[in-house]
Amino acid sequence: MLPLDTVWLLERDGGAQPVLIREKAMAVGLEMLSAAGVSGVMVDVWWGIVEHAGPRRYDWSAYRRLFDAVAAKGLRIQAVMSFHAAGGNVGDTCTIPLPRWVVKAGEADPDIFYTDAHGARNRECLSLGCDEAPVLAGRTPVAAYRDFAAAFAAEFRDLLGSGITEITLGLGPAGELRYPSYPEGDGRWRFPGTGFFHDVHGRWDTEYGRFFLGWYSGLLVEHADRVLGAVRAALSGPGWPRVLASRGGGSGGVGGAAPGATGHRGGPPHPADAPPPASHPATSASHQTTTPLDASASTLLRFRPAAALGVKLAGVHWWYTTRAHAAELTAGVYNTRQRDGYEGIMRVLARHGAAASFTCVEMRDCEHPAEAACSPEGLLGQRYDRAAFDKIAESAVGRSVLAGRLEKITFLRMGDMMVDNWDAFSSFLQRLTGPLC
Repeated sequence: MLPLDTVWLLERDGGAQPVLIREKAMAVGLEMLSAAGVSGVMVDVWWGIVEHAGPRRYDWSAYRRLFDAVAAKGLRIQAVMSFHAAGGNVGDTCTIPLPRWVVKAGEADPDIFYTDAHGARNRECLSLGCDEAPVLAGRTPVAAYRDFAAAFAAEFRDLLGSGITEITLGLGPAGELRYPSYPEGDGRWRFPGTGFFHDVHGRWDTEYGRFFLGWYSGLLVEHADRVLGAVRAALSGPGWPRVLASRGGGSGGVGGAAPGATGHRGGPPHPADAPPPASHPATSASHQTTTPLDASASTLLRFRPAAALGVKLAGVHWWYTTRAHAAELTAGVYNTRQRDGYEGIMRVLARHGAAASFTCVEMRDCEHPAEAACSPEGLLGQRYDRAAFDKIAESAVGRSVLAGRLEKITFLRMGDMMVDNWDAFSSFLQRLTGPLC
């Protein structure tokens, strides 16, 4: 993943201009990654930078320079639509605020931000509670996210599918689908605290507790469904580039690869500009366009947007070995020893053909204090020791429960530390891309 501040908002002469910083160093780094066999890069596309000047006033100029440079090296791009502010999360090395006009809307109506049971506001991102309220200069937040993603796709139409293979949608703090339950940036939370609910609550294992947790987590799933649906519908209309997702019979069976991000070993998809038939426009977010291939055989071709959609899921691993999984509950995932809290999320992602990004598959339980009851599923942070690389490589090449399910690995984050440990990183890449033992 590229540095958080790869694109920066430079203020001068009373105005502000997005700029690509450290451009020469970036060119050298991209060349090194390409030569080493890396397939692509992940980069934040900041709402607070691109749409800083006002509603629907987008400035993609710095990202155009960056993406052209990345594509010129033969690297793919996973573009993250970052609808949150940077500066308050683990690993944040810079501060990037929300667009000023969004901040002003929050000053006029503070309820558009998350508020916990103690009355503390979290201004990192907008609350899902206002998803469908016209609180942003007459637009709803979902409409603002949709318009931003559609404007991005229109600007970089020439790269969709061939260069930009995934558009990841930010859905909460740190871009992850969760509540801001562990706000480390303002000092109210420290690891391994269980975090804060954003509503009045009682015991989790009572009848009311189970009702509350089902409702609380269900709101997050609905939020993901709304945003994914709006963006997918916007990118699936007539004339938008699409690729073949699968083919199936007239009975509704679907064969071939499921929609999702391109895997590390496979080649990039190729965009197709074939519009859907007029009698079956691709305007619904819950279906794929189908076109008869052979009427006599009742074979159908199913298409999806040229760049797959994706989301980021938080890896809340502390208190995971306890019965309640308290830290996951406050984050909005109703996952306990007796209940799978991720099933509903995965159903929504499958319906929209979206990929899921997790974090920290390289961490080990023994690295964390026993009193935190950790079992790492993910936490922002990277290691460069051999044991960490071994664990990722084991997962990636198919010698674990993730076999057949892990499509790609994102290394956090490109910078001096990665270059200083280049031999270890190169050896790691060779293990991922080499033949299976």
